[in-house]
Amino acid sequence: MGQKLSNISEVQVVRTKFKPILPEVLKGGVACVSPVKGKPTQSVADQSNVKKFFKNTYGLPIVTFKNGSNLSVKKKKPIKVAIVLSGGQAPGGHNVIAGLFDGLKKANKKNTLIGYLGGPLGILENKYKEINEKVLDEYRNTGGFDYIQSGRTKIEAYEQFCSTKDNLAICHVDALVVVGGDDSNTNAAMIAEYLKQENIDKCVIGIPKTIDGDLKNQYVEISFGFDTATKIYSELVGNICSDANSSRKYWHFVRLMGRSASHIALEVGFKTQPNIVLIGEEILAKKMTLTKVVESIVEVVVKRSKVGKNFGIILIPEGVIEFIPEMKELISAINDVLAENADTVIQLSSTEDKRDFVCGKLPKKLSDLMAGLPSGIASQLILDRDPHGNVAVSLIETEELLIEMIRKRLAELKKEEKYKGKFSTITHFFGYEGRCGIPSNFDANYTYALGYNAAILILNGFTGYMSYVRNLVKHPKQWECGGIPLTMMMNIEKRYGKEKPVIQKALIDLNGNPFKEFLKKRDEWAINENYVSPGPIQYFGPANITEMITRTLRYEHSKR
Repeated sequence: MGQKLSNISEVQVVRTKFKPILPEVLKGGVACVSPVKGKPTQSVADQSNVKKFFKNTYGLPIVTFKNGSNLSVKKKKPIKVAIVLSGGQAPGGHNVIAGLFDGLKKANKKNTLIGYLGGPLGILENKYKEINEKVLDEYRNTGGFDYIQSGRTKIEAYEQFCSTKDNLAICHVDALVVVGGDDSNTNAAMIAEYLKQENIDKCVIGIPKTIDGDLKNQYVEISFGFDTATKIYSELVGNICSDANSSRKYWHFVRLMGRSASHIALEVGFKTQPNIVLIGEEILAKKMTLTKVVESIVEVVVKRSKVGKNFGIILIPEGVIEFIPEMKELISAINDVLAENADTVIQLSSTEDKRDFVCGKLPKKLSDLMAGLPSGIASQLILDRDPHGNVAVSLIETEELLIEMIRKRLAELKKEEKYKGKFSTITHFFGYEGRCGIPSNFDANYTYALGYNAAILILNGFTGYMSYVRNLVKHPKQWECGGIPLTMMMNIEKRYGKEKPVIQKALIDLNGNPFKEFLKKRDEWAINENYVSPGPIQYFGPANITEMITRTLRYEHSKR
């Protein structure tokens, strides 16, 4: 498992030789880094409730790294650190491992790093491998998580915490690094709390990973993988823009990965300038019904048809359906029904029976809404669940739902002689295409720094923290580093019908600069062909191309 194949591409061979740029504050190693502690923190919301779950790790201070002598950590005995890749893949995971490995070895050649295999399940089954420098060198700056692989097992039951504690002890592991998104880092926080509760002196550090872009705050400016994934999707959408403008006969409905938040759709929108970009957060804020969302698209389709443009491109965030108030209410009600009647539902043999059962448990308003949905969409709402028991929005073909409703509305307008155009459609879903790409120079540098920074947090004895690297609009040498308490990002959410602490998802800020920039441009995009084809990721060449950051980051920092 994880042995590199010999038949790698010419680009991969060259990329393994790329040397990431470390922030100046980290370059000297742990002995030259002085941690500065700030004031105690509190969770982003639900403070009293979150504190009940984290009696030993709540309220920790933010840690900032500065240059300074720190010789005491160099005298410590050799340590063993374990890393686990949790959840969906994101470009740059191998560089986190490389940065962590190099940071540990810089401090003491006898420090060792192991990788749990297949995600958190590897912790529970005690399956791991020692990270070998020679093999690791073949994975540097490459995409995927294939060196040690990943998984979506959640460590949340008491028995699982006990197994984690026991297996860390069996392997003589001094610290655990969890690479993941909001849920995986919530798990990291819970493990850190449990170990503290048991008076076990082991460090747990989280790394912000998700292409969705919904794990961020003032200190975590971007989750790793977002830069690369959006560049990959933008190349694909840009190609579609060129095709649409060439043939001029299809409306392309492009659903983009991104789970709940619309960050990916917005960033790809900036890069390619399609005719329509749906923003789930805006739909929710305006309380737009499904009919209103459809009407907003129809308005653009009709306007373009009047000047002979029966084509266009629309970007749809995969989680947009959760932001439509009536659908959000329906999904929440379905989640509750399924959680409360899990044993009954699982015994029903057919999809129709399950749908009828759920409809019978819903209030009439929601039952009528469910009955009015296309059968395929209604089935997806019931059958496809994520590991937390909630609707798996990535499997819902929202574009098909919208197309069916748009086509119906256009037919009505034709009868009223208010629309004379043609409406031919092609659908796309871009998801897995972006998760394991060879990381951009930005992500290669960023992930390496996150891993190296995690090593310094561990060597200084911090636990319950997330590694952060910020000031990312500057040159990597000027990036700032440190750690923020995982509990600082927490709020309370309902999972399987029960309230649990989880890291709060960072949605698009409708008062933020990126969205304001989008508002300035979308009316012009709607009518004109302002399409941009950004092309593939560039690893070599002029710095303004190879070191390009996301538009989102640029706009967020434009007034700082």
